[in-house]
Amino acid sequence: MPTWDDVRAIAARLPGCEESTSYGTPSLKVRGKFMCRMRTDPDALVVRCVDVADADALKLGSPDVFFSTPHYDGWPGILVRLDAVSPEQLAELIEDAWRIQAAKRVVAAYDRGG
Repeated sequence: MPTWDDVRAIAARLPGCEESTSYGTPSLKVRGKFMCRMRTDPDALVVRCVDVADADALKLGSPDVFFSTPHYDGWPGILVRLDAVSPEQLAELIEDAWRIQAAKRVVAAYDRGG
């Protein structure tokens, strides 16, 4: 099962990621913008998505991994069960959240290998 340390290790490879807190839990941001945070009830990760449709597609495609609560309905994000997500899925989610929030020039430089 991935842990917060695994999430941090993935984010460490992405330019500009910074550790922070959100609602009293560990979080990651880029340019001060939210990417993801731990959620403790249940033990899950809250991750920023492209849009609400993207979040809905994740929930429909893998309801054992992705879910929401009424609090998050209508918000472009998803709750991820850490005991069910694969390391590959987790890495993709974190990178996608970074791409949404990072400066476009930083993303372009990253894609060019720099």
